[in-house]
Amino acid sequence: MQKKAAEILLKVKAVFLRPEQPFTWASGIKSPIYCDNRLVLSYPEERTAIKEGMVQLIKEQYPEVEVIMGTATAGIPMAALTADVMGLPMGYVRSDAKKHGKQNQIEGRVEPGQKVVIVEDLISTGGSVKTVVNALREAGADILGVAAIFTYGLPDSFKNFEEMDVPFHTLSNYDVLVDVAVKEGYIKEETVERLRQWKKDPRDESWIK
Repeated sequence: MQKKAAEILLKVKAVFLRPEQPFTWASGIKSPIYCDNRLVLSYPEERTAIKEGMVQLIKEQYPEVEVIMGTATAGIPMAALTADVMGLPMGYVRSDAKKHGKQNQIEGRVEPGQKVVIVEDLISTGGSVKTVVNALREAGADILGVAAIFTYGLPDSFKNFEEMDVPFHTLSNYDVLVDVAVKEGYIKEETVERLRQWKKDPRDESWIK
């Protein structure tokens, strides 16, 4: 599934590799990769494949799951699709509580003690997931882990998830995608070492030539 998911993400350009013209993240980090997995939603066949992969991933890694919760906003569509197939309750968590109405941060019902899986589209550093984890734990949820479509596999992400004491699993990852990108002709073999150098420390711009 890791290879298949990587092929899909490259095909629909949800993940785009451009080491010669780096992207700039909001944090200022220069990156050879851009990821917007919401593009998968526009392709029914590919969307179905990713959805089925997510269902399989959750069943294998978190068989006790009782509730699916998406991250706002990118994780919401995949959380809804997955929960529908699995016949489970679904909701989502905002980055901040609303300023009006009931001022909810959690949308949907989560009872104390319920076993929850968080669905995310992308894991970069894991920082955004921390907000979701904290909100759900305050509500009394038992968080089994996080399921996501893709991860860069950056050192900061493993550190943050370890600190949260939350496991995560993804359909595909940066290393697999780079291998597929070379084989499929999206990038040249000689750029691979630079791509791997970036992953080791994204703040070190020595990989840029």
